[in-house]
Amino acid sequence: MASHIGKLPVAVPAGVEVSIKGQEFEAKGPKGSDSYTIPECITGKVEGNEIILEPTNDDRTTRADHGLSRSIVASIVEGVSKGFTKHLMIVGTGYRVAAKGKGLEFSLGYSHTITVDPPEGITYELPNANEVIVHGTNKQLVGQAAANIRKLRAPEPYKGKGIKYQDEHILRKAGKAGK
Repeated sequence: MASHIGKLPVAVPAGVEVSIKGQEFEAKGPKGSDSYTIPECITGKVEGNEIILEPTNDDRTTRADHGLSRSIVASIVEGVSKGFTKHLMIVGTGYRVAAKGKGLEFSLGYSHTITVDPPEGITYELPNANEVIVHGTNKQLVGQAAANIRKLRAPEPYKGKGIKYQDEHILRKAGKAGK
């Protein structure tokens, strides 16, 4: 029995070239290129404008690899065609970010500024001094770069100050009870 997710074919949009040679999957599109090594227990083939992954045997690890491999291949295809973004908001008086070369320089209430350089394949965009947009073709790298920035000053529960994702809701706590 195969994975329910793994059974679904991956649609290849126009403008994206994909190839599978043995266990090596490669995709090239308008946003860049990426590759992935498919596990030995999965076979892949390109039929028309779809990618089909099939398990070679029927044990539990193969089913898990089957769904995971299909998800990774789908993410690569989406990344090279559209790309991925994460929006971060900087909340707090005096908290801000400025571009410094290719990297970012954060003022987050510490006695010093913090400089963050982008990993390879990641770019930063600053619409204003309180917003950062992380762009890239690799879903995992975009998420990790955004998480590393958020970790510099995670939002606190009393005033909500810190760096948060745009759609993140911070649960607020009541402060001290006054007389």
